[in-house]
Amino acid sequence: MSTCRRGFLRAAAGGLAAAGIGRSASRPKLLVLVVLEQIRPELFDSISTLLIAGGLRRVLYGGSRFTDCRNLASTFPASSLTTLATGAWPSQHGIVADRWYDRGGKTEVRASNELMLATTLAAEALRAKSRATSYVVALEQWQANLVAGDNGVARFWMNPRGEFTTLGEPPTWLNEFNALNPIDNQHNAVWSSPFATQGAPPLRTLTFDPEHPEEFLNLYKASPNSQAAQFALAARLIEEYKLGTADSHDLVSIVAGSSALLGYEVGGTDVLMREMTIALDRHMRFLLDKLDGAVGENGYDLVLVGAHGAPPAPAESARGRMAVNGEAIALAVDKALQTAGTGRVLKYVYPFLYLDAGWLRNAAPVRELAARAALEHPAVAAYYTADGYCSEHDAWAARFGNSFHIRRSGDVMLSYRAEYVEDFGQPRGISYGSLYNYDVRVPLYCYGPSFRPGVFDQAVLSVDIAPTLARLLGVAAPSSTVGRVLGEALAE
Repeated sequence: MSTCRRGFLRAAAGGLAAAGIGRSASRPKLLVLVVLEQIRPELFDSISTLLIAGGLRRVLYGGSRFTDCRNLASTFPASSLTTLATGAWPSQHGIVADRWYDRGGKTEVRASNELMLATTLAAEALRAKSRATSYVVALEQWQANLVAGDNGVARFWMNPRGEFTTLGEPPTWLNEFNALNPIDNQHNAVWSSPFATQGAPPLRTLTFDPEHPEEFLNLYKASPNSQAAQFALAARLIEEYKLGTADSHDLVSIVAGSSALLGYEVGGTDVLMREMTIALDRHMRFLLDKLDGAVGENGYDLVLVGAHGAPPAPAESARGRMAVNGEAIALAVDKALQTAGTGRVLKYVYPFLYLDAGWLRNAAPVRELAARAALEHPAVAAYYTADGYCSEHDAWAARFGNSFHIRRSGDVMLSYRAEYVEDFGQPRGISYGSLYNYDVRVPLYCYGPSFRPGVFDQAVLSVDIAPTLARLLGVAAPSSTVGRVLGEALAE
């Protein structure tokens, strides 16, 4: 009897193993992650009736659609990209802003992958070796570095000459790609709406002045033409390396940064942002067609997500009060501390106040005094201190806490009033990084055989994406992930 039972168990185990192998073999070998560095989800709704066949419509309505995805922490570009890459908040991964003050070095430092305190999905895929490969295509090198995490992850970005480059010696195919798509072809190119009436003026002209070539490059990078070049490069990479056709799982991350550069200039609700999203529809159709041709319609999964949103640009009449001079806040706080004889402001790097109160045994009262002094400024709405004191006692306290790293975020973190921005000394433009819903809410769409089509209205978080994609790749989740696997959207 026992012999029969052992035989039965061996047969059952073999059957289950075979079934598992079958499921693994049918799962797509290529996973494409498209990160729109800055996008507001309502932009997709605003162009829903204008979508062409085969483009965004396939992804938005043919897969898992999450209507309430939230990046509940600092929404600076560097912080947001690192949160997506690691599945952790800034309080864990340490990239608290695009730049912050280093007390030890007595200088401001910029976010970099060397300063990250967590591993990334791309790095975990690389370490799996035979099980996965990993590539990153970005507009800027810093974006590629943060998403890659590990210096061994292959990455590509646009150099100051408008050509794509990589670490080390560029492969032959990359040189060929640049030669076939020379940046000179973009000189004085026009950006027109596909729905413009005949004879209508262009939305923009990418004006080239030989004496100021950097101005042209700025215009080009903030245009749909630059975004199209990124998608074309990603398609060429997939073709050259035959991704998705081998036994290993392949991850390609595309960080589309053009909309973020445009948003800095015009704000998140400008008509040009809507036109950029309309252009994205065409670029997605190009990418999906290329993927269909390379690995077949069921040979890949694709996830489209935003890193952060953007506020509208302040009206010209209101810019004087809504563009905040951080130096004025720092001076007011410093005066309050001096009057109390308890310390000084060492540095203010939005949104963090760094105080010189280290000689005190208990700095908590000084931080609270500084925070309350800052709150007297008409542009400041809330604060959070290194001791965990918060002027808000609802969900906002959690947003502050997710954003705060004890060694890098200084003594006090401030939040300006809704839709207020940093003053860059320019007559227009916005800033990123707030905790408000227009920055926090991001689109999330998951498309392909591994996902269940449907609309999911429950709130999900940006930190949930990395562990979900790690599950699909069959690799370890990043080291500091605090998110969950979005199992409700998985086909299995």
